[in-house]
Amino acid sequence: MPKMKSNSGAAKRFSKTGSGKWKRNNAFGNHILTKKSPKRKRNIRGTELVAKSDVKALNRLVPGR
Repeated sequence: MPKMKSNSGAAKRFSKTGSGKWKRNNAFGNHILTKKSPKRKRNIRGTELVAKSDVKALNRLVPGR
């Protein structure tokens, strides 16, 4: 049986941490930034961990990572 293919879009957007959790970037940080407050833009800049309920689906999209 051949290897499973990764979803290349998901592979570019998510990465694993050292402890095996999934890391993601925040949304809403690319355009229409004039109406967003500096505090909101600052918080968008960072990364967050993927929610537990989404991890199972992500493991299916990006196998072998």
